[in-house]
Amino acid sequence: MTSFTYRRSFVVPWGDCDPAGIVFNPKFFTYFDANTWLLFEAATGVKVHDINERFGIIGIALVDAGANFMKPVKYGDDIEIVSRVAEFRRSSFVVEHKILLGGDLRNEGTETRVWAIKHPDDPERIKTSAIPDEVIKAFG
Repeated sequence: MTSFTYRRSFVVPWGDCDPAGIVFNPKFFTYFDANTWLLFEAATGVKVHDINERFGIIGIALVDAGANFMKPVKYGDDIEIVSRVAEFRRSSFVVEHKILLGGDLRNEGTETRVWAIKHPDDPERIKTSAIPDEVIKAFG
């Protein structure tokens, strides 16, 4: 379990909502994805667009995702997304996300991602690689 937490607040735009003004559930996965990349930027100090080059990877590939939609989030709500790495494994990690409205938990989700590099025998494929110690240490 890591101690580093990333928080981001924003007002829900109309384009993320259905005609009733409620956020489409798939949009939360977009919010989670953005927060994961920003979490890594905040922890490591490496800009999102430089992470792949800096660490010699092709990305932090998403291999599993889930969410629990408990209460609606609506157009104009000023929400906060709180994210942290719950677990680092050798080549994968689990990120936990919480969506809050005024401190009230509305939704939560998890992502499992892998540290992905080009496959040495076939550049069209990817393979996992060990997450560098310096990355894990950056999350305290």
